[in-house]
Amino acid sequence: MGKIVYSGSFQLRVRSLAKLSQIAISTSVRHGFGRRMAKDWDANMETGIRFVRHQFTAAMRHPDIREGRKLFDCVQLQTDDVYAVSETDAEGVKGRWYDPNHRESDAALLYFHGGGYAFHGGVSGRFAQMLAHHTAARLFAPDYRLTPEHPHPAQAEDAMAAWDYLSAQVPAERIVVIGDSAGGHMALMLLQALKAQGKPQPALCIGLCPWTDIGDRGASLHENNPTDLVQGWMALQFGRWLDPDQAYGRGALSPISYDYSGLAPLYLQAGGREVLRDMIIDFAREQKAKAAEVRLDLWPDMPHDFQAYDSMTSSSQAALMRIRQAIDSQLLEGAPLHGLQDVTVV
Repeated sequence: MGKIVYSGSFQLRVRSLAKLSQIAISTSVRHGFGRRMAKDWDANMETGIRFVRHQFTAAMRHPDIREGRKLFDCVQLQTDDVYAVSETDAEGVKGRWYDPNHRESDAALLYFHGGGYAFHGGVSGRFAQMLAHHTAARLFAPDYRLTPEHPHPAQAEDAMAAWDYLSAQVPAERIVVIGDSAGGHMALMLLQALKAQGKPQPALCIGLCPWTDIGDRGASLHENNPTDLVQGWMALQFGRWLDPDQAYGRGALSPISYDYSGLAPLYLQAGGREVLRDMIIDFAREQKAKAAEVRLDLWPDMPHDFQAYDSMTSSSQAALMRIRQAIDSQLLEGAPLHGLQDVTVV
């Protein structure tokens, strides 16, 4: 990554920065001996993934999740990309507007951040800036309640409240619901809630590395642990925090259990080296079999939430360009997404 952004206490910053330095040195040594996480990743890429994985692990295993969040957020790695976006707090609802300085799209994005439903820090705001900048569309990002303090249905309720807030200002046919990771789960589940309540669907739903099954699905959930910043055990823990007493059950809280035919078109992106890869592929194939309008683009060389690498990798740049194209084709041209041909490997 190009720069480091700090927050929180001096003690947390020093400890995390020391760990980052240790990981950077060990990674450089490993590369010197030809030992790479992936043959096409440089030491900078690998260092970032190893560091985020370490911070995530330490944060989730902290006895106080609130302190864990501070730990995770105290040292954030960012690209050098500059986003021409202004930010303002929303009125009447918890959330923030991101307005690109050069707005070119009539779409309004309803963005649900990732973080396993348990984290919301600087990385989420940076992701929102990036999406607003590259889509040239106004974006609203709600501050939804987090687990484990607030299990389901808190997030579903907050997603609907965010939809009601935005749709009162913007026609549904101009709204694009978009989310990464757990935010992708939130976006997909919102479509089902809108259907159940007889409310209109958005123009498009975009899932970026979306969490489609809160249970143990697919070999990649564990086999891709060595090449991803999110680990399989983390995804399963997020599921337990979402439904701690199993009052609702895996089926009710997993998008893969539902039928998306007749709902908003779905555009999905996934990384070939992320732990959620197989469940995303399974979801896309099952929805195609149910005649839902769905497209999945897979970048084999990428980890989870790889879009955040932006100009660092050609894959991230291509993914961001395709997000813009999907929105423009759906809203400006009224053209349907290209149908899924098994899985589109980019």
